[in-house]
Amino acid sequence: MAKNKRGKSLWHLPSRSRGTCPVCGSTRIKLLYVKNTSAGQQLKVCKKCSNASQVRIDAAGQQVG
Repeated sequence: MAKNKRGKSLWHLPSRSRGTCPVCGSTRIKLLYVKNTSAGQQLKVCKKCSNASQVRIDAAGQQVG
């Protein structure tokens, strides 16, 4: 059977939850994963960067904020 509601919640988010990943710089990619920096800031990252090291997450957090 078809799954009619798959991904439907993304349509209600701004720009369909797509943007530029702050860690790897990929553009027009889904940012669905929340990672915390050491400073307590939250970043939304792509699937590839969801397993990135904490050093890379902290470096991206300093560039953003």
